Amino acid sequence: MKVSVLFSGGKDSALAAILLEPLFEVELVTCTFSLLSNGSIGSEAAEKLEMRHRIVCLENSILDDAYQIIVQDGFPKNALNYIHLSALKTLAEEKNTKFIADGVRRDDRVPRLNNSQIRSLEDKYSISYISPLGGYGRSAVNALVDKHLLIHEDKSENLAKADYEAELREKIACEIGGDAVKELFPPHVQSRIIERIK
Repeated sequence: MKVSVLFSGGKDSALAAILLEPLFEVELVTCTFSLLSNGSIGSEAAEKLEMRHRIVCLENSILDDAYQIIVQDGFPKNALNYIHLSALKTLAEEKNTKFIADGVRRDDRVPRLNNSQIRSLEDKYSISYISPLGGYGRSAVNALVDKHLLIHEDKSENLAKADYEAELREKIACEIGGDAVKELFPPHVQSRIIERIK
């Protein structure tokens, strides 16, 4: 059985894929709007995990809608959740897709699906959504990451990564400037895979 795992090249999506590996044929999927080099960053990270990888281009209208949401809200939560759900729907619409997964942890606020969204996704597309880290908190994830991955962590704005946030930041910078990015996104740390520990 194949599972398509949304993959940013960071520790959470990588760990989710590793946890699914004994049970599924894992395919890592990096979704991009082609504003940045997300696809190649995702491919590079996937090579380090020695897992299959492909790139899916999302419709630019999704990014445009997310941009409107973040500008209206003044914070990124709803915009990032919108992109995440749209990415999952895009995978679910593909022929022969039965299982889709992501690296959302128990205590994540963004991205996050509620139960109603999960049921709707599964019912509409006849797929199963899996959240392998859904029962794990931050400290448990970090302990597993320490055992399975070498990673680089830095402030989000300093780290080249293959996630939606990077492209949403770029869209905002192009439309209304870099200062707006700093105002809309609270500072936080993200990760990128350096190597898988065998």
